[in-house]
Amino acid sequence: MGVTKHDEIAKYIANKKLTVYHPDKGVDIRTSTQAIEVEVDINKLKEGVRQLRGTQKARYLAVPNNLVKDAVDYTKGTGVGVMNGKGTIKKRAS
Repeated sequence: MGVTKHDEIAKYIANKKLTVYHPDKGVDIRTSTQAIEVEVDINKLKEGVRQLRGTQKARYLAVPNNLVKDAVDYTKGTGVGVMNGKGTIKKRAS
């Protein structure tokens, strides 16, 4: 099995943030100030937001560029921010 789009995005952002990608369980990418969950399927946005519950860090969904608008709309009022596949913040966490 090859590298999935999810793994590709997660590894890229983890490398950019100078941390590691945790593919096993829990939040995909953890820094000292951020918790980042990668989702590449529009139908998994709810699961991604649920995965971020309970962390005290700034919470972000990282999605491919074609899902940024949908993710921003979905996360309105949740406090969860949105990043694109390159780790650029498109909606700040609150």
